[in-house]
Amino acid sequence: MTTPNRNQKGFTLVELLIVVIILGILAAVVIPQFNSAASESKEAALASNLATVRQAVEMYKVQHNDSFPGSGMVDQLTLTTDIAGATSGTAYGPYLRNSFPKNPIDGVATVTTAATTPAAASSAGGWFYNTATGEFRANVTGAGPSGTNYWDL
Repeated sequence: MTTPNRNQKGFTLVELLIVVIILGILAAVVIPQFNSAASESKEAALASNLATVRQAVEMYKVQHNDSFPGSGMVDQLTLTTDIAGATSGTAYGPYLRNSFPKNPIDGVATVTTAATTPAAASSAGGWFYNTATGEFRANVTGAGPSGTNYWDL
């Protein structure tokens, strides 16, 4: 009778199970952090887009005799304008070099315009612009990872 060779190389089933359990625990810790990072980057992109458009609105106001863009603000900020804000002019602008930014939270680039600002965001998504005050907001309900409502950024 021969005795089994104890010098065989390989892992036992118990060793493999321990490694799989450790990998599972690590995945359970790391994956939620990736989800949080994605939400935080969307909120940061939203804040950046808001700052860019707000700056463009202020530049428009300075160059157009303290008048804010009207209901056609997307064209007035992305095309050249005359002193009255007509997009047929070539004296001023464009204030946004590329196309109008999409809202990174919902992916919508449409702008809802009105002369008064509602108390909260609507279900339309995209952006909200007040033609009387130049106020520009994200027209999205909910709050970001920082706890701030998107509407209040």
